Amino acid sequence: MRPREPRPKIIRNVKKKLLVNSTPFETRIALIENGRLAEFHVERMNRQRGITGNIYKGKIVRVLPGMQSAFVEIGLARTAFFHVSDIKKSMAGFDEDDEKQPVRNEQGVYRIQDMIKEGQEVMVQVAKEPIGTKGARVTSYVSLPGRYLVFMPTYGKIAVSRRIPSDKERRRLKEIVHNLRPKGCGFIIRTVCEGVSREEIEADMTFLIKLWERIQNNRETVSNPGVLYEELDLTLRTIRDTFSSDIEKLIIDSKEEYDRASKFINEFMPSLAPRVELYDGGDELYDANGVDIELGNAVDRKVWLRSGGHLVMDQMEALTAIDVNTGKYVGKKNSDQTILKTNLEAVDEVVYQLRLRNIGGIIVIDFIDMERLPDREKVYNELREALRADKARTNILMVSELGIVEMTRKRTRESISQSLCEPCPYCEGNAIVRHVDTIIMDIYRDMLREMPNKKKATIYVSPAVAERFKTETAVLDELKKRFPGKEMSVKSVDRFHQERYEIF
Repeated sequence: MRPREPRPKIIRNVKKKLLVNSTPFETRIALIENGRLAEFHVERMNRQRGITGNIYKGKIVRVLPGMQSAFVEIGLARTAFFHVSDIKKSMAGFDEDDEKQPVRNEQGVYRIQDMIKEGQEVMVQVAKEPIGTKGARVTSYVSLPGRYLVFMPTYGKIAVSRRIPSDKERRRLKEIVHNLRPKGCGFIIRTVCEGVSREEIEADMTFLIKLWERIQNNRETVSNPGVLYEELDLTLRTIRDTFSSDIEKLIIDSKEEYDRASKFINEFMPSLAPRVELYDGGDELYDANGVDIELGNAVDRKVWLRSGGHLVMDQMEALTAIDVNTGKYVGKKNSDQTILKTNLEAVDEVVYQLRLRNIGGIIVIDFIDMERLPDREKVYNELREALRADKARTNILMVSELGIVEMTRKRTRESISQSLCEPCPYCEGNAIVRHVDTIIMDIYRDMLREMPNKKKATIYVSPAVAERFKTETAVLDELKKRFPGKEMSVKSVDRFHQERYEIF
């Protein structure tokens, strides 16, 4: 039986502040909720800025009918990915009223080979950052975010944020936008638009329409491939999208960044200007708020729970696996209660970690096995309810009999570990290295091949392998027995990786 839909969790009195740490080399922004790091963003000057939201003039370089997708050259290191669902019919010269329409496939979707051709010029917007080995995903459905509205010039509907609860307010805002908008243009009414006057909405709409006109004019002059519009940098983008009445303070530790942010806020959201502060404390801003310590924990594989249980988080290219363990927690009553309490505690921490680490894609959560169906339903309901506070779109399946939950979370940019870390150059991201005994047996086989042609040999190895040769002498003794009269010695080299060895 499917469990009842849980009621939305109402979180009150959440104290929030934004901390902006800016240097000539990077900008870091932390969102603190009730004294705990909730979100983290970084933008480095020596790396390409985030490109989600950028609009490009590009060219179709390859159409793949079998995948119903195409690759678009937009001037980046890797070509962008373009799916048929992201293509407007007008790109193929078809309008909704045309009698002749593109052919649909068995699923009722238009075929990409009828929509676009190789060499065709297109205007696209980046919907998802390049992640790992994948290029950016682009769409022809442009959206331009403002303070109160998101302008969709290629989509003619009006939508209202689900986070505006009042039906009366939703109707008021929808009516204002409907009366003001140009014919055929769509808008999304953002959460911060709640309670905003008609004049402020009209000013935001006018700004976005003029911005769209400027982008269209740029298309005539910009070479192909080229940038038609660049999104705001990290600081201004965060202020536009996140800084609202529920943020108590915006604290910036750079005078230059503070002046820039203040100018932006005074122009677009003057009522929030008193909440902006220039940090002048003795300690560094992030040290004073413990952010760097929490960032260090945010890339750890193991996450401890309050009761003594823990999570083990393994992030791979294809999916993220999260394993829940009781650890030190042994409970007080019976095993069922111990398992249920650990799983319920893990739910809140899993949702927090997904948001903090910005983990997206396929996620598999391996809860501790629960024999009772009501326990599985309770964990499922708690997880669904906790995910309501997450801005990223999620999909979740029921807890299986084995205690496994499969879910997806929308991914638009790199996770914290991808932003702050890189694959280990030794294990190449496998998180394992060859065992010292395996290395010694490799050396043994190489020595069998080389010693017939040598009078003596020195084996240079890492300290760990050298130590094993000292404690386990059987391999070297066997080689000396096979090649009597020939000198053999082992020398440790501190700078050698565990798997490296050389025979001279």
